[in-house]
Amino acid sequence: MPELPEVETTRRGIAPHVEQQRVLALHVRQPRLRWPIPEQLGDWISGDRVQRIERRAKYLLFRFSRGTMIVHLGMSGSLRILAADTPPGKHDHVDLVLDSGHLLRLTDPRRFGAVLWQDNGTQHSLLASLGPEPLDEAFSIAYLQQCCAGRKTSIKALIMNASIVVGVGNIYANEALYHAGIDPRRAAGRIAAARLGPLVTAIKQVLAAAIEQGGTTLRDFVGGDGKPGYFKQELHVYGRGGEPCHQCGTPLSEVKLSQRSTVFCRQCQR
Repeated sequence: MPELPEVETTRRGIAPHVEQQRVLALHVRQPRLRWPIPEQLGDWISGDRVQRIERRAKYLLFRFSRGTMIVHLGMSGSLRILAADTPPGKHDHVDLVLDSGHLLRLTDPRRFGAVLWQDNGTQHSLLASLGPEPLDEAFSIAYLQQCCAGRKTSIKALIMNASIVVGVGNIYANEALYHAGIDPRRAAGRIAAARLGPLVTAIKQVLAAAIEQGGTTLRDFVGGDGKPGYFKQELHVYGRGGEPCHQCGTPLSEVKLSQRSTVFCRQCQR
């Protein structure tokens, strides 16, 4: 599924084409995504301008004068800028028609995405319990040390917990732990404080590099500007189970942690 770098890539790709544009209409062809699209959404945003597009975790926030349209791409969703007369395909569920002569189209074959609403002065329940952004100063060594204290859960599960830190999905958790030299199976509370600094640094560097290179292209994702990401070329462990470690040549191990594929080097990660 699109992870934080893919969502940020999408935001950067569509923002220049959508921000400050007036919405002429909202066309909803399939209202039943992961959650039903609010029936009045078109009335709330038609005639208004998209003031700006922000990202919180894996959610895109379209700011309007009266509230915020929240978009989640789910497992296979994508947003594209197209000419307003572009006919829809089978999985093109929502169009935001703009006064620029273009539209923003949500395509979602698996329908696990979402289009929701948040009035000004309120906070949607999906956003209420989120942890800090991994690239913000709030995600620090001291903060992670506090979160790990006494925890028996694996360090990989902990950094993938959105209430601890948002946006560290499976791909980037694998990669960051590899760069930090930490075994993903190790109990979070049993990792020395001195080792958490390199992990915080690795998470920030891996995510920043992925954003810079346009996200990670897997099966379904393409960026909002139609260009795929290229970070997959830089992956050291994810998807490489059984292949040699780039550092020591040892075959990489692959196990399941919390039902997620986890690849690591038994020699380099302790």
